[in-house]
Amino acid sequence: MLKEWTREIEIDAPIDYVWDLLEGPLEKMQKIMPQVVDHQPVKLTEESVGSIYRQKYKEGKRIEEYDVETLDYLNTPEKKKLKVGFTLAKMFEITALYELNSLNENKTLFKYTCTNRPLKSFLKLFMFFASDRIVVQFCERVKETAEDEFENSKFILK
Repeated sequence: MLKEWTREIEIDAPIDYVWDLLEGPLEKMQKIMPQVVDHQPVKLTEESVGSIYRQKYKEGKRIEEYDVETLDYLNTPEKKKLKVGFTLAKMFEITALYELNSLNENKTLFKYTCTNRPLKSFLKLFMFFASDRIVVQFCERVKETAEDEFENSKFILK
């Protein structure tokens, strides 16, 4: 049983500000994914697809470690896409797809699609009741963070 959630949100910031939170250094990534405590390259490919990063994720006092593989990648001035996949705690196979479209120089359409496939039969019922709350919260956090970064950069430039 595969569960999928998709959300779109308009962000009042240039496409590169949003992209930097997804594809930039760990410090930027942590602004929208604070539980990610480490993100190190294991294997890098020239075209990015097939690249693997070892990620550490803090859940309470426990730290989970898993490999994140880049499944799809596009980086043009008007359109950007990053799709990653990983297995969490040997229990869930997860993909996250981030799609960015530049609406104008200061506005970006952000589309986030997340899939979750339980690997253990007892988790299938849990997935049946899973809501899109986490996906909605993530999109709002990306919007808020990118808009704050963009606003703050205006003050620095002055």
